[in-house]
Amino acid sequence: MIEELITGNRSYRRFYENEAVSLDTLKWLVNLARLSASGANLQPLKYYLAHEPSRNAAIFSCLAWAAYLKNWPGPAEGERPAAYIIIQGDKDISQNFGCDHGIAAQSILLGAREQGLGGCILGSIQRDRLKNLLELPENLEILLVIALGRPREKVVLEEIAPGADIKYWRDPQEVHHVPKRRLEDIIINWA
Repeated sequence: MIEELITGNRSYRRFYENEAVSLDTLKWLVNLARLSASGANLQPLKYYLAHEPSRNAAIFSCLAWAAYLKNWPGPAEGERPAAYIIIQGDKDISQNFGCDHGIAAQSILLGAREQGLGGCILGSIQRDRLKNLLELPENLEILLVIALGRPREKVVLEEIAPGADIKYWRDPQEVHHVPKRRLEDIIINWA
């Protein structure tokens, strides 16, 4: 079951925008992050939830999508995320967030997959602009944005040989292909 969730937990970049993600679902996903590991148990992360069209539009305007797809500006209207979770670090608690936000993001996305949703972790963010648009407190540092919704695209994994290109790509049918290194190429000891 966990392997199926992880395999299905791809970076989805196109969604059924008109299919809402409820506030209760977003809170449930953040609770999964809350229950996850935190370095020194500091729990310095805070979350901003958005599922209303006007807030979603503001967040969308501050994001860059799919760096390897050079001629794709991001999802078109109707294919944009139905919701977002902005992961922030509270600098009043800690100045170093370690990998907490990565752990939290993975927990959120695995929970989303279990609910039939998909998402994308975005790190290419106009942070200052987003902070101003949403009037976020100064002590909160934007770390990641998670886009969420019901996926409107098919994503497949492609096993690649050593030296092969790792850039994701789309075929003429708009299927998104994600190259993954082979297991035998990433384990250094087979004892």
